[in-house]
Amino acid sequence: MLEDRFGNSLSTSSGAARDAYVEGVDLLFSTWPGAKEAFARAVAEDPHFTLAHLGAARTAASNGDGASVQASLAAAKASGADLTAREAGQLNFFALMLSGQSAAALAFARLHLGEFPRDAMVMNDYGPILGLLGFSGRPGLKRDQELAMDAFAHHYDGDWWYMSHHAMAISEMGRHGEALELTERSLAARRQNGWAAHSRAHIAYEQGEADGARSFLADWLAECPTESGVYGHLSWHLAIAQLAAGNADAAGTLFAASVAPGVHTGYPRTQIVDAAQFLCRWEIAGNPRDPARWQALDALARRLQPKAGVHFVDWHVALADAMVGDTVAIDQRLTEIDALVRAGRYPEGGIVPETVRGLAAFARGDYEAAVATLSPLLGEVERLGGSRAQLDLLEFATLQACAMLGRHDELQHLLAVRRPGPVAVPVAALH
Repeated sequence: MLEDRFGNSLSTSSGAARDAYVEGVDLLFSTWPGAKEAFARAVAEDPHFTLAHLGAARTAASNGDGASVQASLAAAKASGADLTAREAGQLNFFALMLSGQSAAALAFARLHLGEFPRDAMVMNDYGPILGLLGFSGRPGLKRDQELAMDAFAHHYDGDWWYMSHHAMAISEMGRHGEALELTERSLAARRQNGWAAHSRAHIAYEQGEADGARSFLADWLAECPTESGVYGHLSWHLAIAQLAAGNADAAGTLFAASVAPGVHTGYPRTQIVDAAQFLCRWEIAGNPRDPARWQALDALARRLQPKAGVHFVDWHVALADAMVGDTVAIDQRLTEIDALVRAGRYPEGGIVPETVRGLAAFARGDYEAAVATLSPLLGEVERLGGSRAQLDLLEFATLQACAMLGRHDELQHLLAVRRPGPVAVPVAALH
């Protein structure tokens, strides 16, 4: 029986289908263009190849193509192949995850990976920064990710894909030296690896190396196709490194060229998050609000994420609503979130609505309400999902609000209890 590159048996007798599938997985895992086409070739070579249909579904999900997700998932279920137990489990996992049953998918992934630890397609949506663990909404999720990625590392020893995500998980927990070594090994094994470049950017951020981040990212992005899923996001990293270094003009130019609504080429949800993060940091760093850009972002966000459901994206959409003064849209999203919480489909609970209210207060200049709402949340913001670098936005907003209110004791306390590592605090009111 044919195997994938992780040594797993595949239910196809077509070598061409297998080769196209393996290529598609590697392109998906590295965020490099071509995964969609590779999985399509695998399906064309063997229409009954269930995992090729699942690969197509997962790629479509990354691209925000809901109709193609459902079509490929239906094709996988109807493929009629005699599946191995691992393949049947992978089908069940994606059927759960791609239908929005995240909690059930997370529970199933644990069991499945316990039996099939080298099922990389399932692991890819379980342990990494954007995986189910990272979006579980539970306290201590960063520690959960670290433990999981450490525990499975021996199953993937030396694999470029795994090392890139392992590095990110342990970097978020302060293990920067180990993370840097893994990232360098990953990039050496496969330079065209967006997640390794991403981890390298985060390590530089966490170590306060704005110059190191700018040097690495400028070189790596010059080699990266703009169609890569992380091109826009890594451009955001470069832009905030420029902001941290005090180079507002360079940061603004990068935003306009690669991050702004309408030009960002990455994953749809990342388009919302990156633009909201940059524009808010831009203001906190002392630059004037740009109403036209916020309006463009708000329109994009409302189109790509019209209803609540993905908590990390929801509070960024609400931030855009707040910056344009759309209180009706904010109230509507809060109502939708409340309904999801009551239905047991929003494990983050009250922290997201409180974050939304705090950011809305900050956007309208009500710094008293912003500090009162955001400050108590800072110890548990990891429940919101995303990276520590992204979550720093909430700390920066709180620091700015404290400074505007003249609350110097509270300001000094917040600065004193910051996690070790990042040295740049691009908050204009502090300087």
